[in-house]
Amino acid sequence: AVAVGNTKLMERLGIPAVECHQVGTVVHVAIDGAYAGHILISDRIKPHAKQAIENLKKAGVTRTVMLTGDRKQVADTVAKELGIDEVHAELLPADKVAQVERLLREKPKKEKLAFVGDGINDAPALTRADVGIAIGAGTDIAIDAADVVLMKSRLSDVPAAIRLSRATLRNIHENLFWAFFYNIIGIPLAAGVWIPFFGWKLNPMFGAAAMSLSSFCVVTNALQIG
Repeated sequence: AVAVGNTKLMERLGIPAVECHQVGTVVHVAIDGAYAGHILISDRIKPHAKQAIENLKKAGVTRTVMLTGDRKQVADTVAKELGIDEVHAELLPADKVAQVERLLREKPKKEKLAFVGDGINDAPALTRADVGIAIGAGTDIAIDAADVVLMKSRLSDVPAAIRLSRATLRNIHENLFWAFFYNIIGIPLAAGVWIPFFGWKLNPMFGAAAMSLSSFCVVTNALQIG
């Protein structure tokens, strides 16, 4: 006969079990009333997770926080291995929202709070953060609640998304600057405003060509993001 259970069950069966101090769910096994050993069940850390945390810090993220419903021992071990600054474990969905609210109060006004999640329990926190980022392979409710959805289940895409958003915003500012600069000079010239002062004028054919050139420059600059 084979008996499977935790330490307390083994004690009730009168089978002395050896304690396991490793992190995870421990299942003790006894065969014919004799202790045979234990099985350790635990989640594997996703590949490149540690590199993703390092890349986030390189990208300027000043504080990384883990909010999880897992046991504190497991959460502390994972946070230490990945280099996460702060960890809060054994949280219910409402507790996660409360932690997000606290972080929003504590952060400087110029900074933004991003929350990354993929589960049903993460949906309320995703909606409350400044930016909610959902993993594409996550639950539908988490995807619906998020502002950004990563199509692939790779944590390394989180810092990549931050870099892409910053590059996009910088490109928008550049295009706006050149568009305004170009039109501030070109529109008065085409309208003949400078003729009484400097004698400057613009042939309509050159004006049409100049307008096309403006659009070409803006589009070309936007393609740099890719």
